[in-house]
Amino acid sequence: MSEIRTQVQFVDIDSDMAGQRIDNFLRNHLKSIPKSMVYRILRKGEVRVNKKRVKAEYKLQAGDLVRIPPVTVEEKAEETAPSTKLNKVAELEHMIIYEDEHMLILNKPSGTAVHGGSGLKFGAIEALRALRPQARFLELVHRIDRDTSGILLVAKKRSALRHLQAQFREKTVQKYYFALVMGEWKPSCKVVNAPLLKNEVNSIVRVNPNGKPSETRFKVLEKFADATLIEASPITGRTHQIRVHTQYAGHPIAWDDRYGDRRFDAYTAKVGLNRLFLHAANIKFVHPGSEEQMEINAPMGDKLEKVLVGLRKLA
Repeated sequence: MSEIRTQVQFVDIDSDMAGQRIDNFLRNHLKSIPKSMVYRILRKGEVRVNKKRVKAEYKLQAGDLVRIPPVTVEEKAEETAPSTKLNKVAELEHMIIYEDEHMLILNKPSGTAVHGGSGLKFGAIEALRALRPQARFLELVHRIDRDTSGILLVAKKRSALRHLQAQFREKTVQKYYFALVMGEWKPSCKVVNAPLLKNEVNSIVRVNPNGKPSETRFKVLEKFADATLIEASPITGRTHQIRVHTQYAGHPIAWDDRYGDRRFDAYTAKVGLNRLFLHAANIKFVHPGSEEQMEINAPMGDKLEKVLVGLRKLA
């Protein structure tokens, strides 16, 4: 396996890069080298900021000049980006529903993970980086499950990432999902407030009094013979929150392989459903650049719309 040696680099820190720790900056800037090497070159004083040694926790400031020493990297690291000729990568270009200099918003298809890992060569963020090779910065603002479709925010500037993630932390972002659930959801059931605990071994989430406080608000959109289309708005952002809260209420989501009901899956298969019917349809937040209120809608797509048409006929 061949190796290449990089040349010394000098990076001027602008306001968009400021505020991050030097170790995090280096790990992002030198993606192809092990984390241990980042800390080794910091400890040995090979990284300089304004010609001075710094510790890993040093926070960069606008106007700093960072010297990055030559490092040896494996040449194979340059081949990790997914090819833009792959259908799964190319189709994401058509799924971008909003883009400006601060961010882009993807209507992520079901079955595409937000990032690679756990046996996956790449996810949505790696594919977007391949589609936007000129972008200096592309990072996920939040995550949605692999089998959930819909709105995914990606920051194109570090300042936008900080701004948007702060809104998620402060719970000022409003998110609305469409879900097809089993049986008749009562309009009177408007809130499920049940603590959730995640099993760190298998990632299964259950309602548990020792879990984290979790709240989801619900509204009935359309009733069918043996199913209900609901709108779900998570107030907290726990793993699998909507999926577990609907199951807890006695109305699991169609084609949920962890928390669903196989009888309901068989019923919805009659009208062509073969994927989790959970779609991130609407989001409201403050634009990180203009500070204006934004509202973005993501269409469900033909496959889910046809399922609803089929259910209306069954009714």
